Amino acid sequence: MIQIEANNRTIDAKEGETILSALKRAGISVPTLCHMEGMTPTGACRICVVEVEGQNSLIPSCAYPVSAGMKIRTHSERALRARKTVVELLLANHPDDCLYCIRNGNCQLQSLAEEFGIRQRRYVGNKNQFNLDVSSPSIVRDPEKCILCGKCVRVCEEVQGVSAIDFIGRGCRTQIGTAFNQGLNVSSCVNCGQCIMVCPTGALREQSSVKDVIDALQDPDKYVVVQHAPSVSVTLGEEFGIRPGVDVAGIMTAALRRLGFERVFDTAFGADLTVMEEASELVDRIKNQGTLPMLTSCSPGWVKFVEQFYPEFLANLSTCKSPQQMLAAVIKSYFAEREGLNPEKIFSVSIMPCVAKKFEAERPEMLREGLPDIDAVLTTRELARIIKMRGLDPKSLEPEPPDTPFGMRSTAGKIFGASGGVAEAAIRTAHYLLTGTEAQELKVQAARGLEGIKEFSVSVNGVEINVAVVSGLSNARRVLDAVKQGRKQLHFIEVMTCPGGCIAGGGQPYQADLTQIRSRMRALHKIDSVEHNRTAHGNEYIARLYKEFLGVPLGEKSHHLLHTHYHKRSDAL
Repeated sequence: MIQIEANNRTIDAKEGETILSALKRAGISVPTLCHMEGMTPTGACRICVVEVEGQNSLIPSCAYPVSAGMKIRTHSERALRARKTVVELLLANHPDDCLYCIRNGNCQLQSLAEEFGIRQRRYVGNKNQFNLDVSSPSIVRDPEKCILCGKCVRVCEEVQGVSAIDFIGRGCRTQIGTAFNQGLNVSSCVNCGQCIMVCPTGALREQSSVKDVIDALQDPDKYVVVQHAPSVSVTLGEEFGIRPGVDVAGIMTAALRRLGFERVFDTAFGADLTVMEEASELVDRIKNQGTLPMLTSCSPGWVKFVEQFYPEFLANLSTCKSPQQMLAAVIKSYFAEREGLNPEKIFSVSIMPCVAKKFEAERPEMLREGLPDIDAVLTTRELARIIKMRGLDPKSLEPEPPDTPFGMRSTAGKIFGASGGVAEAAIRTAHYLLTGTEAQELKVQAARGLEGIKEFSVSVNGVEINVAVVSGLSNARRVLDAVKQGRKQLHFIEVMTCPGGCIAGGGQPYQADLTQIRSRMRALHKIDSVEHNRTAHGNEYIARLYKEFLGVPLGEKSHHLLHTHYHKRSDAL
């Protein structure tokens, strides 16, 4: 450790770390627009400049290393004036539509303008004009609101390994766009929405389904049902000032009923259904020398990634649909039949942590007899907006249980919301299918945590099953490349598109940090530790569904409703 001086205060710093890192650990706040925690600094925005004694120029604190005896002034008049000027220049080229912007009140550029007391326009000139890109089923791109911080480019390339967007043009005509400046729909974009999560302005946002859902709720000819993903209940509360990780499933159910939904279901039931089919498929592949390793297919961004970049692994993908699509399929078949409803009258809504689910719902593979199983997908953020629009205060609502039969889930389905949850749930049921008995320890600790790649083995009845749990697509590249090179024999690979899993999906509350994400993960694991039904095969409502309607896992009817096939895509080729 070395000592530096900041604002006439001596603080400890680590050799080689940046000024910004040392200041942050000491509780000294310095604003920034381009900085990304844990990634190589770029010093692009210059908002974080500070004065360092002995230096003629202001220093970007995010990219400059500390040295012993360094004396720093973070909020000198010179530094503040420089930061204010940078923000004023950004505003001079920014649209004046804050009142209509989806990020109004939650925009870092807006917050900095407030922090620096900017109350008038000092710089005037021609503004850049670009076309709005609405071609993607999941993401809207508004280049006029882009401040060229580069965070979306970096997360797409370095975290996700997709590189769908980059800087194009030169000088004052520089912008961020796709190859040949075409629409996102024909780029290599996998619709994950991680770019939305790091964007400091409204330059990137999800395609909104709010109006479609509200219109359906007001249509007397529509029977509107809703399902909510496992992770949403531990993140929605953050939009209403509830601390991260608090499970608001019951409160959310009450709110959804007051919004007018006829039935409220839990996608974790669909996750239980996925476990039954996926574990059966894994056991079948192991016993009958099927294609291994088997890759999970719950995450639509990951599926599209395989289709585009690793089509040689398409046979490895599980044929199981995602929990969203499985539950939607039985809603418009079994549920419609049981309730005497015309499937065409059912308007099926899902609330997801993931903007790629919007893309998945529109895939032609998800149509049955020309009818979509999912009619609209709302993100966690969109649901929060609708709740606020209707004047509901979740804190004042009494929790309510979801509707049967698709509201009764096991905790195996619930932990699907975190990285490792799919593998852990599948292992529990695979053990039962192979042995006829429950595993002595249902918790699979090796599958848990926020590490990007976790590899471990489980022994089931003398059969060694090698498992990899991956989150973040750049990590998936590493694992698939290793498999191609024959470095290790794996039987099962779980991949979640977003780092950490659905708890950090592209449709979750903005600007979540690692502390929040860990709290969300702990909440899901706590639910698993305190509830008694911890296996998909132990869910009596799942057993009833197979007995009354589906037959057996991997059977003819379940294959028709719950399975699909994927194909090589040429969008980005």
